[in-house]
Amino acid sequence: MAYDEGLAQLLRDDLLDVDGVREKLMFGGLCFMLNGHMLCGVNAKGMMFRVGKSREAAARAIEGAGPMQFTGRPMGGMIDVTEQAFVDDERRAKWLALAIENARSLPAK
Repeated sequence: MAYDEGLAQLLRDDLLDVDGVREKLMFGGLCFMLNGHMLCGVNAKGMMFRVGKSREAAARAIEGAGPMQFTGRPMGGMIDVTEQAFVDDERRAKWLALAIENARSLPAK
């Protein structure tokens, strides 16, 4: 799996105190799951957050975010972020809060 371990460590540190978070290798990278639901992840192509469709506009309004595309098609409720934006603690915290809010709104798996 090709992903930047330093970027993954940023997420680990951010999620240290969140109960129910697990790591899972998938999509050619590392995903972080909350109660069985994808929160965010890193892979060779970048970083992403699953914020949910109702929070997508708010997430994309934060500088450095864009639509996530998988096999050339946009994936609703998910965003890609630039590395420059991802390493910004303030912006990453906002996206992570939206992703946590989304995951907690879903029934546990």
